[in-house]
Amino acid sequence: MTVITCIEDLRILAKKRVPRMFYDYADTGSWTESTYRANAEDFQRLKLRQRVAVNIDQRSVRTRMIGQDVAMPVALAPIGLAGMQHADGEILAARAAEKFGVPFTLSTMSICSIEDVAAHTTAPFWFQLYVMRDRDFIERLIDRAKAAKCSALMLTLDLQILGQRHKDLKNGLSAPPKPTLANLLNLATKPRWGLGMLGTQRRQFGNIVGHVKGVENMSSLSAWTSQQFDPCLDWNDVEWIKKRWGGKLILKGVMDAEDARLAADSGADALIVSNHGGRQLDGAPSSISALPAIVAAAGSRIEVWLDGGIYTGQDVFKAVALGARGTLIGRAFLYGLGALGEAGVTKCLELMRNELDLTMAFCGFTDIEKVDRSVLLNPPQ
Repeated sequence: MTVITCIEDLRILAKKRVPRMFYDYADTGSWTESTYRANAEDFQRLKLRQRVAVNIDQRSVRTRMIGQDVAMPVALAPIGLAGMQHADGEILAARAAEKFGVPFTLSTMSICSIEDVAAHTTAPFWFQLYVMRDRDFIERLIDRAKAAKCSALMLTLDLQILGQRHKDLKNGLSAPPKPTLANLLNLATKPRWGLGMLGTQRRQFGNIVGHVKGVENMSSLSAWTSQQFDPCLDWNDVEWIKKRWGGKLILKGVMDAEDARLAADSGADALIVSNHGGRQLDGAPSSISALPAIVAAAGSRIEVWLDGGIYTGQDVFKAVALGARGTLIGRAFLYGLGALGEAGVTKCLELMRNELDLTMAFCGFTDIEKVDRSVLLNPPQ
């Protein structure tokens, strides 16, 4: 494939190069995957007003997210196991984001550690936090993010328990992965990936292994993680984390207007309308369909962002039109990472910026910050 014109091209290439269990981990939803599919399909139902004879010579898609200048209203979402899509994956993605001028978010469940990413980048990145029962570990994790000069903490609220993803079970995805005959045969067909992994020491959850008592390898990690996600997480914990962190706080996983009001009450700086990419509650609404009610409920007290189903610059444009101040992409940049490493992430961002710029122009706008729902022929009521 010599010409890459869209994210789908990157997806096809990533599927060829990434071992099936790790590709499927990214490209899957829970149960019937109805919410996973709806995230993208509901964007397609929104139609745009094309305008003509408007001066569109000087255009800008630059904006700000929680006070940070960004090249476009897009950030890289936190993705667990990104370092298994490509060797040193989180470092490569963070570098691409920094050079492009958009935020990168490192997952708690990353392969490269907070310290790894900080050592290989110069711009501050964001850190995403899962709340574990081991509060001492959480306190130390927050302190490590502070020491690495992370500029925002992103607290994920919708993974107190883990949704069931059929493909992961069938592929034997675990820590460590099960060496089934099917998996071994599939790995043998991915020499590029294998050589990359042989050339790095980063093959385990860098934020956890060696930082938790009794967790020194992937085998002991599996037992620890299965017990650690905390189903007792509530708004009191959000307040505690906000005080402990002391900086910009982003709340990820809001899908209900009442929860949006509570998020605004918490004093957080931004909330993300997100159903975890359709990986948790199957049968939940798409993120884009939930956005208008959450924007209305949150008012101006907190920035509202969106993730889920964003694969084009047009998707970004439509989310902004419905009130999102920013968006996050997950699978889109992960396809680029699996396909071409750092260059693939850069290509993903370039494609999105070009699509966003052209769409804005065709709709008669020159400033992304002035786009509103008037650009939609069929805005949701």
